[in-house]
Amino acid sequence: MSRYADTTPEPPYYAVIFTSQRRGGDADYEATAERMVELAARQAGFLAVESSRGADGFGITVSYWASLAAIAAWKADVEHLRAQALGRSDWYANYDLRVARVERAYTFDAAAPDGE
Repeated sequence: MSRYADTTPEPPYYAVIFTSQRRGGDADYEATAERMVELAARQAGFLAVESSRGADGFGITVSYWASLAAIAAWKADVEHLRAQALGRSDWYANYDLRVARVERAYTFDAAAPDGE
């Protein structure tokens, strides 16, 4: 999974911000995380995802969506529901999920000729 979202449309759109602290057990976590990204990418209204996890187990994943309805449909996906249950029972010590509407977005790229 790429750390940065390749592209998102012009705002407004929505961001689902998932911060988590992993526990020790690894039982299929990586494979399930990759599967969730693949599955989310097929959902109507999915725009992009970016994610990072530190050596201490703290992670953040931000997924971008076209609408609140698309987010609700993703939350209710049967395979995603199973992964959520495993997250609570096996993988996470704690997590927070926030949904935000993106009103503005800016880009900087030092490698670009004009810096943007």
